[in-house]
Amino acid sequence: MEKDWVSVFSTNQDFKAELAKGILEENEIKFVLLNRRDSTYLFGDIEIFVNRDDTIKAKYLLKELDK
Repeated sequence: MEKDWVSVFSTNQDFKAELAKGILEENEIKFVLLNRRDSTYLFGDIEIFVNRDDTIKAKYLLKELDK
C-alpha cells in the first residue's frame, strides 16, 4: 500500500464492509478494499483504506459502523 493511503475501517463481517463501501461511494471518497479474510476458515479482517486527505471525513462517516 502506498504511503498516502490510511486504514480507516476494519471488520470481519462482510455486510459491514459492504455498508462502508456504499457510504464512501455515496460521499465520493475514493477507497481501496483489502480482503485479508481466509476463504476456507473465514477468519481475518477486511480493511478499507482512503487517501490521507480524506481520513477525517471517512472516519466520521464510518464511525456508526464501528459499534
